Amino acid sequence: MTTRTGIISPAQERISDAVAARRAGHSLDGPFYTDRDFFDFDIEAVFARQWIFVAVEADLPEPGDRTTVEFGPYSVIVLRDDDEGLRAFHNVCRHRGARLLDPGQASGGNLVCGYHKWTYATDGSLLHAPSQAADFDRSCFGLKPVHVRGVGGLVFICLAERPPADFDEVASRIEPYLLPHDLRLTRVAARTELVEDGNWKLVMENNRECYHCDGHPELLRTFFPTYGYTEADVPARLRPAHERYLRADAEMRATYTGLGLPYGLIEELAERPTGFRIQRDALDLAGESFTPDGTAACRRRLGDLPTPRLGHLSLHMQPNAWFHVVGDHAITFSVLPLAPDKTLLRTTWLVHPEAEEGVDYDRDTLLKVWTATNEQDARLVARAQQGVGGPAYEPGPYAPGEYQVEAFCAWYLARLSEELQR
Repeated sequence: MTTRTGIISPAQERISDAVAARRAGHSLDGPFYTDRDFFDFDIEAVFARQWIFVAVEADLPEPGDRTTVEFGPYSVIVLRDDDEGLRAFHNVCRHRGARLLDPGQASGGNLVCGYHKWTYATDGSLLHAPSQAADFDRSCFGLKPVHVRGVGGLVFICLAERPPADFDEVASRIEPYLLPHDLRLTRVAARTELVEDGNWKLVMENNRECYHCDGHPELLRTFFPTYGYTEADVPARLRPAHERYLRADAEMRATYTGLGLPYGLIEELAERPTGFRIQRDALDLAGESFTPDGTAACRRRLGDLPTPRLGHLSLHMQPNAWFHVVGDHAITFSVLPLAPDKTLLRTTWLVHPEAEEGVDYDRDTLLKVWTATNEQDARLVARAQQGVGGPAYEPGPYAPGEYQVEAFCAWYLARLSEELQR
């Protein structure tokens, strides 16, 4: 097979045929979730081309603070430079290619390679390379940069030489929703890292629908199970919950209007390179937070908002992230592919910078709902992975309430098609 740039490999031809054969409104064929060639192509077509959520600015409060993120064969350093700006670099020493930093977070000044002690400044420039020839030019061996952007306290990177051009527009549309919560000034209260036994797309698809939400008893104390349904599609068993939602929604809209908070749904999940969905929405019971009774988990509220009853701000971003912001804390979720059947879900809880554990919040209460939900979802994803890898699997149809799963798949396949044409 050929494209406008020449001959493609047998693996790419298989992928191209699978993309062309995909039936809209149905789940993807098995190889998309299980095949190593498809996984490797996902990394290059999606994770090496798109803006990827990797950290929060609260991870990097001071100059010299840094964190590393890994997906596929890539490792990237994200740090706060000496001028308090964000920087990102490939985690590869320019001497003989050693990994510069170990995984995880650290603080300090310069970046020192543990192999031969090549030393780099926080702007990536090479400061010191022991025992080099007299004509050695340090300026030619700075760390390779990666595009990085902070958006309302969230940190994104893009490995592509030319990132998707629509990201500035998307950032300008979501920042007004985020800024009232002052996420950049928050503190990381907790973080969990859960390796799920499933393909990264199954993890994302699972999060894009509430068809399975009866498996989340802790979450459904406050999260309305009618998410994703239209008025006409709400089944009889969910009508009582829907009636509660309509009452809470009307109250929340009045609150948002009074406070001048943007709340309307913006949903452009499949139409653009940087697909996203953002909306403020009501929560059940007390309507303040993700807790068993819906009351705030932390006494100190985010930002300068006068009431804890704000429902939740929900943001989804293709290809690897979702976020929930409530009056008293925020939760970020980052999906990072490790192997065809292994995915890292990194969850971070953010609280007011002066909130004290044991005084302003109880850690177990803060983490309870989403820790339980993540573990339940991981089991469901593992079951799905086992099924799509079996000989009896064939793609099944999505229900109307799973329209966001279809949008994710359409967005994903468009990225593969773009890469095949490169």
